[in-house]
Amino acid sequence: MEQNKPSVTPKDFFLWAGAMIALYTSVIAFLNLVFSYINYLYPDTLNNYWVDPYQSGISAFMATVIVALPLFIVLMRLIRKTITEDVTRQDLWVRRWALVLTLFVSAAAVIVTFIVLLTTFLNGEEMTMRFLLKILSVVLVAGAAFAYFFADIKGRWATNPTLSRNISYVVLVVVFAVVFSGFFIVGSPRDARLARYDNQKVNDLQNIQWQIVSYWQAKEKLPASLTELADPISYSNLPTDPQTKVSYEYVVKGKTSFQLCADFNAVSRKTMEGIEPTAPVMLSYQEAKDGAVEKWHHEAGHVCFDRTIDPERYPSQKSLVR
Repeated sequence: MEQNKPSVTPKDFFLWAGAMIALYTSVIAFLNLVFSYINYLYPDTLNNYWVDPYQSGISAFMATVIVALPLFIVLMRLIRKTITEDVTRQDLWVRRWALVLTLFVSAAAVIVTFIVLLTTFLNGEEMTMRFLLKILSVVLVAGAAFAYFFADIKGRWATNPTLSRNISYVVLVVVFAVVFSGFFIVGSPRDARLARYDNQKVNDLQNIQWQIVSYWQAKEKLPASLTELADPISYSNLPTDPQTKVSYEYVVKGKTSFQLCADFNAVSRKTMEGIEPTAPVMLSYQEAKDGAVEKWHHEAGHVCFDRTIDPERYPSQKSLVR
C-alpha cells in the first residue's frame, strides 16, 4: 500500500517561511554591509563628497544581520528537530519548494554576477578593485548558500547533524566578525557623529565666509565682528558651533584679509583616493589662473583658515556703479 504523503501543518509552513525570509534578509543586508565597507575603502573617484557611512544605511545593515542571521539558524534548528522526530517531514512540499527556490536564487545570482563581470570586460571598462571585490563578495556568498542547501537536498545534514551545527557556528563567527570589523573600518557611531559635527562646522565657516564677502562688496570694508553680519531684512542667520553652541572665531587681519577659526574633533576625512575636500574658491586672480584650489582640510583641535578677498574677483557694488 502506498504511504500517504505528510500534510503541511501551519507550524511547518511558518517555520519554513520564517527561515527563508530571515535567510534572504540576512544575505541581502550582509552583502549591502560588505558593499558599504568596499565603498568606504575604495571611494568613487567621480564623487568628491564625504558620505557618512552610518547615515548611508550601514547601521541598519548591521542591525539586520545581527538579528536575522541568528533567527534563521534558530528556525532551521527547530525544523531539523521536527525532521529528527518524524523523518516523513523532510518530504513536505514546503521544504522542497524552499530548498529548490534557494538553489535557484543562489545559482541565478552567481550567473548574473559572471555576466556582469564578462560584460564589463568585453566593454573595455576598467576593472577597479571596488568592482572586483563586490563581484567576489556576491560569488562567495551565493556559492556558499548553494553548496549548503544542495547538501541539504541530498540529505547530508539529516545524516550528519553535528556537521551542520558546526557549520552554523562557523558562519555565525565569520559573519559577526565581518559585522564588527566595520567599527575598525569606518569607525564607531560616535566617531561618525563627531565627523558630522566637523563637517557641519566647515559648512558653517563657508556660509560665514560668503556673508563676509557680501558685506565687503556692499560696504567696501570687512565687518569688525560677526554680529555686524546679522540682517533681519534678508533673514541671514549667523551659524554657531553645533557642538558647543558658541560663535565661531573671526579675526580681521587686514583691509581685505581675515581669519575664521573653529575647534575640530579630528583630522578631516579625505575623499577621492586621498584628495582633500574643497570649498568655494576665494583666491587671488593670479592664483585662480594658476589652477590653485582653496582647501578646507583641517587637523584636530583649534584650526584657523586665512582668507583674502580679491577685489578683482569680488568687486564692490560702488566700484561697479562707478
